[in-house]
Amino acid sequence: MVKVGIIANPASGKDIRRLIAHGSVFDNQEKVSIVRRVILGLEAAGVTNVIFMPDYFCIGEKAVSGIQTRLDISTLEMYIQASQEDSTLAARLMREQGVGALITLGGDGTNRVVAKESQDVPILPISTGTNNVFPLLVEGTIAGLAAGIVASQRLPLEKTTTVQPRLEIYKDETLVDIALVDVVVSIDTFIASRAIWDMSRVREIVLTRASPSNIGLSSIGGELYCRQYNHRHGVYLSLNEDRGLVEVTAPIAPGLVQTLHVKEFQLLNFGDEVFVQHAPSILALDGEREVIVRAGEKISVRLTGRGPRLIDLHRTMELAAQEGLMTKVDNYSPQLTPGTCLLHAVGLCLHPTDQCLEELKR
Repeated sequence: MVKVGIIANPASGKDIRRLIAHGSVFDNQEKVSIVRRVILGLEAAGVTNVIFMPDYFCIGEKAVSGIQTRLDISTLEMYIQASQEDSTLAARLMREQGVGALITLGGDGTNRVVAKESQDVPILPISTGTNNVFPLLVEGTIAGLAAGIVASQRLPLEKTTTVQPRLEIYKDETLVDIALVDVVVSIDTFIASRAIWDMSRVREIVLTRASPSNIGLSSIGGELYCRQYNHRHGVYLSLNEDRGLVEVTAPIAPGLVQTLHVKEFQLLNFGDEVFVQHAPSILALDGEREVIVRAGEKISVRLTGRGPRLIDLHRTMELAAQEGLMTKVDNYSPQLTPGTCLLHAVGLCLHPTDQCLEELKR
């Protein structure tokens, strides 16, 4: 029995940044269509059971109603609050029911709350949010195929997945929350709208990723090029409203490019910890205000390698092709050893064996 859980957030891609930027809008009917394609991909990959998180739009039920499938499909029995706690609870219940993979539809915020309870269950995140650094822009059918292959354990996890970094927020040395992409310190003193959009209020940023090709705050760190930076590093930035060590122009939201004043830049290694310098303030985690910092409180942010296990979609599909997992010739599946060319196995390859092996190694 191969189980996969699907967590589709009906609220993703609809926050206030749509009003001040030009982000894409993923309405819930589009999410239904994506989930429908995911289901068909899962079935083709050999999945037998699919478990949905319930939601007020009934995304899972509507997706299933439009297709014919032999999958055993169920919905979690849980009370929904129409809040981010739904996704966290759903991830825990699915993990306890033994799913081999989780597929999420949402943005960075959705995946943050899922990662609180996913533990070592591999996640394949499909982007339907605003600032999407963690989730992937991927066709649902391919997402279903890749997640199904990983869930079936036909390929080793160490080759198809990677454990991601995360930021851990400590209050008086007690872990209170996590972030997957960024922690932002805003001098606002109340939560109000959860999304961060007014950069004049931002004073500190801690990042797990820094890439100039990203959208969102991780692009700021990416513009401050550092030759040493890699996937095992993070970045700390301290900002001023009007003057700094360097001016950085970066795309902080879709269609919204701003110039920011960076007064301090620090490369972080796993285990490094920075203390919040501004209080009172609000911490936004992966784009949403979550943690209130009161005067006198000792709040720190630590970079660790204890994040969720992320499915490498492209690597998974390449390995599946190399191993012949999705291929049959003349009604039989050739038994391939690692690095064997399928066409050689059936006598159809026109290239010398050595040449094929060299290509596979690359």
